Parts: sequence; C-alpha cells; structure tokens
Amino acid sequence: MSGHSKWSSIKHKKAATDAKRGKVFTKIIREIMVAARAGGGDPNTNPRLRTAIGTAKTANMPSDNIERAIKKGTGELEGITYEEVQYEGYGPHGVAIFVHCLTDNKNRTASEIRNIFSKKSGSMAGAGSVAWIFEKKGLIVVPQSQVSEDRLMEVALAAGAEDLSSSNNKFEIVTSPSDFEKVKSGLEGAKISIESAELTYIPKNQVSLTPDNARSVLALIEALEDHDDVQSVHANFEIPDEVMRELV
Repeated sequence: MSGHSKWSSIKHKKAATDAKRGKVFTKIIREIMVAARAGGGDPNTNPRLRTAIGTAKTANMPSDNIERAIKKGTGELEGITYEEVQYEGYGPHGVAIFVHCLTDNKNRTASEIRNIFSKKSGSMAGAGSVAWIFEKKGLIVVPQSQVSEDRLMEVALAAGAEDLSSSNNKFEIVTSPSDFEKVKSGLEGAKISIESAELTYIPKNQVSLTPDNARSVLALIEALEDHDDVQSVHANFEIPDEVMRELV
C-alpha cells in the first residue's frame, strides 16, 4: 500500500493547483449529476451521491452549485447527459493505466485520450487489458496528527476496514466498496477527522520506478488528469522514497 499512499500524496498536492483552474469543481459537478441520475437525488438513499457531495464540501463548493448539479442530474433542471466510460492503456516503462471518464461524446473523448497516450510515450489498449490489475476499494485518508495508530486501527477494524497503512504523515484506510460508508461513519462517530474519502481503484501489483522513469509516467498521468472529461487516473507504479523527496 505504500506506493499508493505516496502517489495519493502527489494527487492531493496537485488538486490544489487544479482547483485554481476550476477543474476540480467541474469534475465534481459531473460526478454529482451522474450519481443523482443513476440513484436519485436523496443522498440518504444514494451512497454514491452522498460521497460526491462530501467531496464537493471538502473542496469548498458552494451549496447552490451542489443543489443545481443534483437537479440537473434528476432532470429537474435542464443539463447535459454524461456517460461513464473507462479507457485502458500502458504508460512508459510498462506501467498499467486505467482512466475513468464522464463524457457527453464518447467518440471525441476516446480520440483525445488516445492522442494524449501517444504524445506522452504511452499506448491505448483494449478493454480488459489492464482492468484486472486494479481492485475497486474505498480509500479514507486521516492525518496522523488527528489520532494514534492504535486508536485508529481499533475504530477502523471494528467498522469493517480491510487494511491500514501510514506514509507522509497520513494514515490510509482501505475498505471494500460495500463497507466504505460504514467505516467512514464509524470514524466520524469516533470524532476522527477525515482528510479525504473516495471509492477508487488500487493496483494488485506495482512497478518500481527510477527518478527519470517516474517523471515520464507522471507527465502522462498529469496530461490525462488535465483533460476535462477525465475524472480519475489509476496506475500501478511505486515511487521509491528518494524519488518521492524529489517530486513532492
């Protein structure tokens, strides 16, 4: 889990830059709309929507924006219909990459994602080529300053967590998708502050990268994440400590 923890640290730092360009709000709004369309506009009965709203609040999105996105998703307000689509491929040095998108034009998005892979020394692959490498999991990040490891482990395991690891002054709790909300609620009930909580894809195995290799892979991932239709990018690489110090 350590490699994923280090990569998530880079993503969290990058999120601050994205927010300045307004990209984070755009991506969250799309997720809220799709979640509301798929499961209804009540977050109490729609876990995906509840998670998306939590992400929006963490990003300090105004409540009016959240409400409008929900209404567009349920059809109460006119809005664009987005479809979920995944793309798979390989980055430099054999790194497997899994890209989750929300788009209103799959043909356009596929062409543009393929172009990004090509320009950044990667290649698109067929459906199923790399998806098997990743498992869908709940991922909850807690600052180490908030709680002791023993206390966090006690609460998290009692709520149904699968794994707990630490890196870069943060604890990472991994859950099954079905137990994600229960573990998150357990932490909140214990008054443990949560930095972020999301359903994500975690690799079963990882490729260890040198500094130069890491930079080329990150260049591809950052280009993909910068695309408006891309919601998340997942890759199976591990960043050695010495590389991490140079990158963060």
